[in-house]
Amino acid sequence: MSPLRPPLVLAAIVAAFVSGPLIAAERAGPPAPPFPSARAADWIGAPASWESLRGRVVLLDVWTFACSNCQATMPWLKEVRQKYASRGLSLVGIHTPEMTFERERPKVEAEVRRQGLDYPHLLDNDSAYWKALGNQYWPTVYLVDRCGRLRDRHIGEVHSGEDSGRRVEARIEALLAEPAAACAAGGAAETRP
Repeated sequence: MSPLRPPLVLAAIVAAFVSGPLIAAERAGPPAPPFPSARAADWIGAPASWESLRGRVVLLDVWTFACSNCQATMPWLKEVRQKYASRGLSLVGIHTPEMTFERERPKVEAEVRRQGLDYPHLLDNDSAYWKALGNQYWPTVYLVDRCGRLRDRHIGEVHSGEDSGRRVEARIEALLAEPAAACAAGGAAETRP
């Protein structure tokens, strides 16, 4: 085995030095966009605000009720809420319709009741929040840290006991393990315009 040459040692030191800020940058995701409305008429359930969610990890579920992939993810969403709510996880549904009939509030309310989705849902009929997130797919799950920063995204169905569920839950666990005090120490992300 040959000894490391000085240029290789220097390259290893530089790589280690540069990777530190990259790891730290992961923790400094962009602020979650502000919800476009706080009007009760635009929400099913009590309107959510980033101010009221500060200090909690938030799972944003972008869905629409006629999407079979969205419906297939709903059992996992309910399980995750039950499993992690007491540890600091909140869910917020973002109902962004694809079809005209999905814009009708009574139909969305009926699906929320039928599925037992007892958390706030923004009625994003004009796709304002969809656009603010830069979203392109149903379903998509976004994870927001205790400081209000977007930290992860999963596109597609999520299921318990499968890789998709294990990956997202591992990320939830990691975010829940981060102390809320880090927001004040590191400068909390401002999520209001």
